[in-house]
Amino acid sequence: MNDEAPVVRAEGLRRTYGTTRALDGLDMTVARGSVHGVLGPNGSGKTTLVRTMATLLRVGEGRAEVAGFDVAARPKDVRRRIGLLGQHAAVDEELSGRQNLELFGRLYHLGGRRAAARATQLLERFGLADTGRKPVGTYSGGMRRRLDLAASLIVDPEILFLDEPTTGLDPRGRTEVWESVRSLVGGGTTVLLTTQYLEEADQLADRISVLDHGRVIAEGAPERLKADLGGDRIDVVVRDADRLAETAALLAATAGVQGASGRADVETDPDGRRVSAPVADRMAALTRLVGALRDHGIEAEDVAVRRPTLDEVFLHLTGDQKEKTPR
Repeated sequence: MNDEAPVVRAEGLRRTYGTTRALDGLDMTVARGSVHGVLGPNGSGKTTLVRTMATLLRVGEGRAEVAGFDVAARPKDVRRRIGLLGQHAAVDEELSGRQNLELFGRLYHLGGRRAAARATQLLERFGLADTGRKPVGTYSGGMRRRLDLAASLIVDPEILFLDEPTTGLDPRGRTEVWESVRSLVGGGTTVLLTTQYLEEADQLADRISVLDHGRVIAEGAPERLKADLGGDRIDVVVRDADRLAETAALLAATAGVQGASGRADVETDPDGRRVSAPVADRMAALTRLVGALRDHGIEAEDVAVRRPTLDEVFLHLTGDQKEKTPR
């Protein structure tokens, strides 16, 4: 296959559940050797997309292609080249880590000797060699998820589909999985990652597609998506919550960026005693604001200049959402 050609391609994908369109003309391409993040609220079509590309759901309308093969016409060829890690654990808790991997190896027709050798390789690769003979039921959440990830790599796939791989893990467990994903990509694996953790996409993804109602509504590198929202912002946390409105007015006057209303688009968070606004010239705006706060006798606990977060991009693009059944 041409290395420059997308390794995953979706063109005009449509799929309905009753009267609900889970995918509604979705278009997407994934570059070889990259991590492509897919974000979206519940019901936006993330899991339906992954299950379709992994041949678990039939292609409705449109075209899906993985590793150069049409998903509908040549599903067996697709399966030979992919790995899938779903939202729920696929390993047996009563078996040891090694026994689980050897079992998966045999299911892939590797034979006893090759399955054992592959299990040894994967246990070492994911830092599980010392625990490989212990029952999986004794593993931590992060260890269990790493074993799940190892099981999805029994046949060393070209493309790995990760559907919300760190749901329910604590920060340490999530970090362990992130490190494993980075290692895989460093070795040449292409990863399509769906997640509801914005930090996860920011940490791992080279490119992000934001889904809403079964369509891609925005796409690009994380930094590009943040820049499109409006560049730098100033956050102010005031000591006295009663002066929050006054602080917001001062920030609007000094920010140097006007919204549709003719003044800066200032966001106010009463619970956090924080106001925030986009700024055109970060240092000039910061200097003016600090002077204005001093002149008006307003005490600030914190004043910071920052870039927009991916959370803000996500909320700006998708707005308030009601949960829908299809995923």
